[in-house]
Amino acid sequence: MKRKLVGIVIFPEVEVLDFCGPYEVFTVVRLNEERRREEPSPFQVLLVAELAEAVTTAGGLRVLPDCTLATCPRLDILVVPGGWGTRRQIENETLIGWIAQRGRQVETLTSVCTGALLLGRAGLLDGRRATTHWRSLDWLREAFPAVTVEEHLHVVEDGHILTSAGIAAGIDLALKVVARYFGEAVARATARQMEYRYPEDNARRV
Repeated sequence: MKRKLVGIVIFPEVEVLDFCGPYEVFTVVRLNEERRREEPSPFQVLLVAELAEAVTTAGGLRVLPDCTLATCPRLDILVVPGGWGTRRQIENETLIGWIAQRGRQVETLTSVCTGALLLGRAGLLDGRRATTHWRSLDWLREAFPAVTVEEHLHVVEDGHILTSAGIAAGIDLALKVVARYFGEAVARATARQMEYRYPEDNARRV
């Protein structure tokens, strides 16, 4: 079986758990739990940055990308995280243009936290339902009036686009993506391996 290629965008002052949460989920997945050590995840994950140099996150963690925007291969799934850095990246025409292009090519497009603002800036959320971190709901609503902002849902699914609430919500979003591709049983087994409580409802936690 060909593995699904997941690209997770990182940028200066990205929120660590916004991208590490989904990264953990996608890399922990196994289709056969009995062969967890012998078989890889059905997802292959790449960290994608504008430049081929270490990215300093919002918490100071320094992370090396796997590829740049220019060298990134064709993706099946795109994850756009958020964090304080979105305030600068929303004006980054190179990044926004890349997200706009790749976002229209992928099978599944997702954002975590204020990554939704980058999707909005790329014109990918017009006429759709979406959410973001609770502190940024008004920002999303005011900046993109063509988007229907959901205040009470942890993860919003609108066709092939999924957006989530803040930070830790990216784990739940990624589990929903796993369930879409390989079924709820595999998603539940992934959460169990992580010792993470599987989300039984979709109510916003905060």
